[in-house]
Amino acid sequence: MILNDIAKRKIYGMIGIAAKAGKVQSGEFCTEKSIKSGRAKLCLIGTDASEATKKHFADMCSFRKIPVYMDVIDKDSLGHIIGRGMRASITIEDKGLSDNVIRLIEGGIADE
Repeated sequence: MILNDIAKRKIYGMIGIAAKAGKVQSGEFCTEKSIKSGRAKLCLIGTDASEATKKHFADMCSFRKIPVYMDVIDKDSLGHIIGRGMRASITIEDKGLSDNVIRLIEGGIADE
């Protein structure tokens, strides 16, 4: 999936806001816990994550009907956005922010 620079910056900004609010879980263990507990509203997997990681999280999210995107942001950027090292996966636990990120990914307009 190819996003324009404006959409990318808005997505990165919303993920950053969610991280500052404590509504982002990152890393395999915390991401999995967020999904299994039902707190995750959106899961993002790095474009360069292993196929096993992508399948693992895709299956988990599909079972729980949580939106998951694997072709948006690479692992290095995922970590950088939230102020951490490289991350293969993150979840956003805020409904409003996750809905806006999904709208931007899907090509819609986010609420201002």
